Amino acid sequence: MTFEEVMENLEVLGKERTKKIYVSNGAKEPVFGVATGAMKPIAKQIKINQPLAEQLYATGNYDAMYFAGIIADPVHMTEDDFNRWIDGAYFYMLSDYVVAVTLAESPIAQSIADKWISSNEELKMSAGWSCYCWMLGNRKDEEFSIPKLTGMLQIVKETIHKAPPRAKASMNNFVTTVGVSFKPLHEQALETAQIIGPVEIERENKKSSVVNAYESIATEVERNRIGFKRKYVRC
Repeated sequence: MTFEEVMENLEVLGKERTKKIYVSNGAKEPVFGVATGAMKPIAKQIKINQPLAEQLYATGNYDAMYFAGIIADPVHMTEDDFNRWIDGAYFYMLSDYVVAVTLAESPIAQSIADKWISSNEELKMSAGWSCYCWMLGNRKDEEFSIPKLTGMLQIVKETIHKAPPRAKASMNNFVTTVGVSFKPLHEQALETAQIIGPVEIERENKKSSVVNAYESIATEVERNRIGFKRKYVRC
């Protein structure tokens, strides 16, 4: 399937109601409004195609950029490739659900995510923390350093309430994910969550929301889901 054919297919699949939801969350034109599930049949035809993914991501069209993440080849993407993608991610649905997800399947994911976390740039920070969430929810515990994750929990404890809104949300998710998906630090994540308490996330043109990692972890404890790992990162 050619670039032009993919774009035509995505445009046909677009729905005005879905488009309004994306725009209300920060998407900017051009955007078709394609539900992620509706992209699966096209993705099955194409499978993995990095050159096509690069063409689609470069359009600036939200739906094309999202689809690019589905067909990308993260194993062969370089640090420069990921940096180019994060630079093009203009709102959190791209940084956290396209770039971070794609990065999570890369062998160089942790080193890049670490740099983004320490960048002091909101969406890079958000993508870095989110990448760890995607990795922890999928990879074996043995792939992570306990001292490193312990240090990251400490950083969250000390800085989350001063962090930019999107970084706050991802940092809170990180604590939840450690508590749920990384058994060795379950208790420490629960303790960290209790200390940070409710976290207010300011949202542009919307009411603030409040998230609470302690309650989220406790809910998963009740569901007997501690140690949960998803089979795949990308859909």
